[in-house]
Formats: sequence, C-alpha cells, structure tokens
Amino acid sequence: MRTQVGIIGAGPSGLVLSHLLYLHGIDSVILESRSQAYVEARMRAGVLDSDVTALFKAVGVGERMMKEGLPQEQMEIRFEGKRRYINWKELAGGRVNMVYGQQEVVKDFIQRRQQDGGKLFFEAQALRITDLDGRPTIEYMHEGQQKKLECEIVAACDGYHGIGRRTIPADKLEAYELNYSFAWLGIVAEARPSSKWLVTSAHERGYAMHSMRSPSISRNYLQIPLTDTVDDWSDERIWQELQTRLETDADWKLEEGAILEKTRFDIRSFVCHTMRYKKMFLAGDSAHMVPPTGGRGLNQAIADVCILADGLADYFKKSSSAHLERYTDLCLQRVWHAQQFTWRMTSVLQRLDWENKNPYHRQVQIAQLEYLTSNRAAATSLAECYAGMPLQTSFLPSDRPQYPLVI
Repeated sequence: MRTQVGIIGAGPSGLVLSHLLYLHGIDSVILESRSQAYVEARMRAGVLDSDVTALFKAVGVGERMMKEGLPQEQMEIRFEGKRRYINWKELAGGRVNMVYGQQEVVKDFIQRRQQDGGKLFFEAQALRITDLDGRPTIEYMHEGQQKKLECEIVAACDGYHGIGRRTIPADKLEAYELNYSFAWLGIVAEARPSSKWLVTSAHERGYAMHSMRSPSISRNYLQIPLTDTVDDWSDERIWQELQTRLETDADWKLEEGAILEKTRFDIRSFVCHTMRYKKMFLAGDSAHMVPPTGGRGLNQAIADVCILADGLADYFKKSSSAHLERYTDLCLQRVWHAQQFTWRMTSVLQRLDWENKNPYHRQVQIAQLEYLTSNRAAATSLAECYAGMPLQTSFLPSDRPQYPLVI
C-alpha cells in the first residue's frame, strides 16, 4: 500500500491531520493499534479552545459539537471556603470555550473520514519505521498479517508510548521531563453536572475538580498519593472526598450518581524538542504532554497538526519545504507557553508538598490564589491562557483577532 502521508494513531491529532490533508487534496492513510470501539470510547480531554471550535466548524466537522457541546464562559476556583471566578469571555476578548469530550471529537472525525473515503485501519499495530532518508515505510500487523505502508512523509500521532518517537536515535533526541510526586484519580459518573462551568478546588487535603461531559455525565478528579491504586478508592470514599474538597460556604450541592469509570494516572510534563527527524514529524502527545490542569493537551495537539497540514500542503503542492523547516520552532513556542502555564496552575492548585504538607507552602499557595483571582491584570493573564492562543492555520481567516503570548 502506498500513500503520500502515513499517519500513526487515530486520536484527535491523527484524525484532524488526515481531514485537513484531505481538504488540501493530499492522500493519507491512518494506522491505529486499537479497535474503533476502543478509541471512540476513550475518555480524555474535554475542553476545546474557541479557535479549535471555530476550526471544526470551518472544516465541516462541527455540527454535532455545536448542538451537544456545552459553552464555557468562565471557571470557578475554590480555596479556604471562598469562590472566585475567572470569566474568559469578559477578560479574554469575548472568547468562549466549549466542553465537548475527546471521544466525541474522535467519533465525528472518524465518521467524516469514512464518509469521505478516507483510509483508516484499526487494530493495525505499527512495528517499525524504516528508510526515513528515502521512501519511508511503516511495517505493521493487521488481520494477522505483517504488511507495509510506503509513504513520502510519516506523521507520528501515536502518543507518549508510541513507536514514532522511539524510532529516533537516542543521540538525536532532545527531551525534557518532569514527573510530579502525586497522581490523579479520574472519575466519570452518571450524574447531572452540579455547575454550568468548571469548578476547581485547591483544598488543604489535595486538589479536586468537577466538570461535565454532557448534561447527564459529570467528570471529576482527585489528587491522590502515588502509592494509591484504583482499588483503594471505593465509590463511597470517592464521593465523600469530593464533597469535602469541593465544599464551600455558599449554597452548592455536588450531585452524585453511579460511577461509570475510575482511572488512576501519573502526572507528568514532557517536551521533545526533536519534533522532526528526517521525513518523520511528531505531533500531539508523542512530542509533548502536560498535566490536565490547564486543559492544554488536546488543544496543543490540534495546534501542531494545523501547522503540519499547511506545511505539507506547501511541500506537495508548491514543492516548498520552507514551512516544514519551521515546523518545530513554530510548535515549540506554543508548547512551552502551555508548559509554563500548566506548571504554574499545577503549582498553585495542587499540594506539591504532598509528603510533608508543610504549612509554609500552603500559606504561599493561598497568597498566590488570592493574587491571581483578585488582581485584574493577573486574572486577565490567567483567562487568556485558559482561552488559548490563536491557531496558525489557513482554514481560519487571517484577519481574526490575535492575542499576545502571555507568560
């Protein structure tokens, strides 16, 4: 099998890239190691930047999102019994984010790619990538047989543990990583959301967050020790701890319901500066990861493939590699912006002193929260970061409002 662009991974980055390439008139093939049912049920990110929602509408994959998504104009931060609000629409130039689960994005783009005759192969495990100097080949297993996909460009959209980044020789790889001293417990519950906006709490017992995935499904998170497992957290204990950490002196009630899913995951920050190696490009989680604190993961992945799609359009249609040569630099500016923002919010919302619970650290944390939520300039910076940077893409008007890189 041959194609112009071989894409490994049918997550949001791989699917959106394939669709954008299709609109540019460029052929691609997606190889995904998991089943279609698995990737369509995999619940991860859920908040889309305003530019991302605008992109999905512009490329014809936004109809269901606009019907079922939940617009978000603000978020709430709780600490020491106080409720503070960061209004993105007011402070960040009218921008409104959208709650629309990653699994729904994946469903929409799979349906559209199949509708357009796109080539998607599920349960197709990439084994190795060869000849990146010449005519790249992806060897993979599918339906019990070892097969080959020949292409001109490889796009590795296969996540942190994927084969793409592991193909790069160690002496050519430049990467930075930070592992945090705690984990998160993610909870999906069949319970009506208790708020119309994201609620996040910097409690002395640890971080908690309440959000929504639909009018009937809520998504909650708890900061937990690295030593804890899912088995340590019964349904009863989860609801009790959420009630405690989200408590407030105002009249507010956390709706409870059947817990559909519990997932424990470690928290890490990671950046691979080698986002291009010969004729292979990394995008999304294969190149960078952030804690979910700032909602940057999915949005950063879409930003990567927007830049890559336009670069590949110039490469195939204009025989120009100038845009592709800038791919890493253009992506990394955004990537490190997201890293510093997420690190800042993780530091101010989580108990980083998890082991010793130093009272000094807690008082500094409270002072930071007071400043960020009561000083208008600080709140504006926070709102602009949460609302996200504009996408660099030919699929949106170039004269739309632009926003500064906020540090």
